[in-house]
Amino acid sequence: MDTTETRSEMSGVVEIVKGDISTIRTGRATPNLVEDIIVSVYGGTQKFRLLELASITAPDSQTLVIDPWDKSIAGEIRKGIQAANIGLTPSLDGEIIRISLPPLTTEDRQKYVKLLSSKLEQGKVMIRRVRGDIMHAIKTKFENKEITEDEKFKHEKDLQGLTDEFIAQIDSIGEIKRKELLTN
Repeated sequence: MDTTETRSEMSGVVEIVKGDISTIRTGRATPNLVEDIIVSVYGGTQKFRLLELASITAPDSQTLVIDPWDKSIAGEIRKGIQAANIGLTPSLDGEIIRISLPPLTTEDRQKYVKLLSSKLEQGKVMIRRVRGDIMHAIKTKFENKEITEDEKFKHEKDLQGLTDEFIAQIDSIGEIKRKELLTN
C-alpha cells in the first residue's frame, strides 16, 4: 500500500474542510465570508467570484471593505452580495463597498456551532470514504493472492492509523473554530 497517495487524498479532504468552515461567520470580519460569492457583472453577461473582481480587506473586526478593480461595477457587486442572501448588508461608499457585520447573538452562535458540526462530520465521512476505497483495494489484492494475509493486516492497520490521524486533524480544526464561535 502506497501511503503517500492515501495521505495526499486525505490531506486534500482536510483542505476542503478548512475552506468550507472558513465561510462560517465567527463575529469577526474576514474576507473568506464573501470571496466566493458569484457576482453577475457587465449587465449580467459574465459571472465571477468576488475575489476575482476586487480586493477584499478587513480594516477592523466588524467591517469588510471591497474595492473593485473596475470601479464601474461597484453597484453590480453590491447587488450580487445582497442576492447571495448570506445575511450581510453591503453599502456603496463612493467607489468602494462596505459591509458592517452586526455582532452575533447567542442564538446565531449556537446555529453556527451546529453548522460547524455538520461540516466537520461531512469531512470525516469523506476521510472514511477514502479509507473504504483503499480497504477494498487491499481486500481485492489479498483475494487475488497479490499480498499475504500478514501484509493485508499490516496495510489495514497502517490505513486505520492514517484515518485516525486525519480525523484528529479535522477535530482539532473544528475545536479551534468552535472556540472562535463561542467567544466574543
